[in-house]
Amino acid sequence: MDLGNQTSVSEFLLLGFSQGPEDQLMLFALFLSMYLVTVLGNLLIILAVSCDSHLHTPMYFFLSNLSLADICFTSTTVPKILVNIQMQSNTISHAGCIAQMYFFMVFGGMDTFLLTVMAYDRYVAICHPLSYPVIMNPRLCGLLVLVSWFLSLSYSLIQSLLMLRLSFCTSWVIQHFYCELAQVLTLACSDTHVNYILLYMVTGLLGCVPFSGILFSYTQIVSSILRIPSTDGKHKAFSTCGSHLSVVSLFYGTGLGVYLSSNASSSSWRGMVASAMYTVVTPMLNPFVYCLRNRDFKRTLERLLGKTRYAQ
Repeated sequence: MDLGNQTSVSEFLLLGFSQGPEDQLMLFALFLSMYLVTVLGNLLIILAVSCDSHLHTPMYFFLSNLSLADICFTSTTVPKILVNIQMQSNTISHAGCIAQMYFFMVFGGMDTFLLTVMAYDRYVAICHPLSYPVIMNPRLCGLLVLVSWFLSLSYSLIQSLLMLRLSFCTSWVIQHFYCELAQVLTLACSDTHVNYILLYMVTGLLGCVPFSGILFSYTQIVSSILRIPSTDGKHKAFSTCGSHLSVVSLFYGTGLGVYLSSNASSSSWRGMVASAMYTVVTPMLNPFVYCLRNRDFKRTLERLLGKTRYAQ
């Protein structure tokens, strides 16, 4: 590569959902409404878990951490989209792009690890109910969350530091609505072999290992539920993990959609819609899944709303 063609890129252009002026207002309203619903819904879960002593259990401790990660995960992309639409500018600085990639990887990784930890929690609760309070003690729960944070922060930091050493050529257009790592790597004109090796290795590990853990947990859960003699017992056991299973299906289903669409065409609308489902819609739906399917949450929300009306 001719070094004369290399430039010090100070900003990137995010093409994203580039549409005519008449569509910008609709996109702004759509993303703003989804973002507000996501933040308010997940904050409501955190508030409910914090205020109700009946929800001070490992399952809801992990759920409140998942809600926090979802708020942060969505906040890495949507506010920038809203600012760009409002300012009618699709640019993002080089430092801002690196920071966005870093936090996107951190909170995306946290979602993956927390869903796996929650599957393990359901496995212990259903397959070893008598030992559940001993196994899932506060110390282990805190340790599992800390390890999840450590792994997410470590990988994201390493990948971000490797991005800082790259040089970029005259091409600085990102065919996406956020700084997606694989897209940015295609713009580099310096050696990216180490970046790609780390990307594929960690993507494989984050995709296979946690999913295998979730699959193993639910295989054991289903096996235990089928051995329960009464129908009511089976229904009660399954209801304790139905919400988590729905969230896992949403998360991995949309994640698989992003992977398949990116292989087909990196700049296609289909790929960006799949990414929007993964980064915005799934975190928005998680509170609805838990609030609609979980009786404990329904009772807690009714009490909280009742107190609010009484105070007024």
